[in-house]
Amino acid sequence: MMSNLARKLQQEQQQQTVQVPAKAPAKRNSILTPGEKILMFVFGTIVCFGATFMVSKQAAIYEVNKEIQIIEGDIQEQQKINSDLEIQISELSTYERIKKVTEKLGLTLNEDNVKGVEN
Repeated sequence: MMSNLARKLQQEQQQQTVQVPAKAPAKRNSILTPGEKILMFVFGTIVCFGATFMVSKQAAIYEVNKEIQIIEGDIQEQQKINSDLEIQISELSTYERIKKVTEKLGLTLNEDNVKGVEN
């Protein structure tokens, strides 16, 4: 009987050790692996640099467009001044005006010696 008792005791001890659940595998704290984290960081860095680059280029384009508009305004203003000066030239170079100026200065106008000059 003693051997039966020893066997029962031994079986109970084995059942108790079997019943103790083994440690569950350690849960991962993160969904991503370290390699995936590195790739995500590199990708994010590239996106940030790309966005910064695009914004700086857009700012440069804006500045160039602003300068172009200023220069176009200056060109239009100069063209207006040039057209006004051309009108003044045509008014001042009329035959009647030249004749008045020569008479005022006491000069005689010899039509044979007068030559017309085109601009």
